[in-house]
Amino acid sequence: MKTVITYGTFDILHFGHINLLRRARALGDRLVVGLSSDEFNRGKHKSSLLNYANRKVVLEAIRYVDEVFPENNWEQKISDIAKYGASIFVMGDDWKGKFDFISEYCEVVYLSRTEGISTTEIKQTLGN
Repeated sequence: MKTVITYGTFDILHFGHINLLRRARALGDRLVVGLSSDEFNRGKHKSSLLNYANRKVVLEAIRYVDEVFPENNWEQKISDIAKYGASIFVMGDDWKGKFDFISEYCEVVYLSRTEGISTTEIKQTLGN
């Protein structure tokens, strides 16, 4: 069984998120998602409209996602890869090169983002 692992905040879920999750899941047999905890987001000076518990329930309802676990810090990725037996690490291509060091532990794949949609754009529109 080939496990794929990815990470994110997944706030204000939109079709760009669904596309990324669908494409990540298609790379393997199982997709596990490290969902940024509220505390981790605060440490990154990032805010989300929905809290961790709410975002987790939504992610768990998506058919491409097999398991959701908390992402509490940047450093946990290597231990998560071992814990979940991941053979592929996936992130959006806006992170290209940032996680290449993980290729020592598993394959690293950067997927292109869906054009025309982003959480930042949605938040800016809501703010207006």
